[in-house]
Amino acid sequence: MTPVVAEPGRGGSLVARTGGLVPWIGYLFLLLPSLIVIPVSFSGSQEFQFPPRELSLSLYRQFFTEQAWWGATIQSFKVAALTTIFSTAIAVPAAYALTRAEFPGKRALNVLVLSPILVPVIVLGLGLYLNFAWLGIVGSTASLVIAHTVLVVPFIVVSVSSGLRQIDPALETVALLMGASRVRVLRSVVLPQIRPAIAVGALFAFLISFDEVVVAYFLAGPTTMTLPVKMYSAIRWEVSPVLAAISTLLTFASLIVCLAMLMLQKPEQKI
Repeated sequence: MTPVVAEPGRGGSLVARTGGLVPWIGYLFLLLPSLIVIPVSFSGSQEFQFPPRELSLSLYRQFFTEQAWWGATIQSFKVAALTTIFSTAIAVPAAYALTRAEFPGKRALNVLVLSPILVPVIVLGLGLYLNFAWLGIVGSTASLVIAHTVLVVPFIVVSVSSGLRQIDPALETVALLMGASRVRVLRSVVLPQIRPAIAVGALFAFLISFDEVVVAYFLAGPTTMTLPVKMYSAIRWEVSPVLAAISTLLTFASLIVCLAMLMLQKPEQKI
């Protein structure tokens, strides 16, 4: 009996063709709800309608004219901007020390810096609430900035550390041998080369802080409510169609930030 020999390459090519469809199906499944929100946001009705019976910008006008929504948006921008500044100032030196220096307890410190990523956000939010309540700063902008800084520092550390690993340490050694101080080496040799990594980390930190809702829900007060907390409260107590317009704006803003991060990563890969 003659054995049947499978034609080489046919099975592999079939798997490659069909296997490539699986991630696209998954992406479409995740994106379809977001894509449905976009046409809903252009409805002139005060109820969610899909497809919209008439096209209108009334929901966008309502968002930009109502003080409750616009005030929460400004608060989110303020908290995200301050968080980005403080977290970058903390994370860049920390990433440099963890990447270049060798000292006792380095691994433990590295785990400690990255621990906010490992701890569940609800646990972190409760812990921060209890500590800030003891300090009497719950409901203030300062409490939100401190909490968000704790959350986003690990992401900037990871981004900057990745950029530092692509730089030849010999450049820093040569600069030190020529008489440059450690501070000048960091300012004149290291920082210009990791600028894209810092920018990517800062953009990521801004996006995380602006969209964060769990910790902000614990710490925000009536006058310091951020936009995600305002949206979450609106979903619980009132189903306002303005949420569709806000979601559409946030989707496009997040897309722009992600594209900016991709563009910044290209020159970093050439180092």
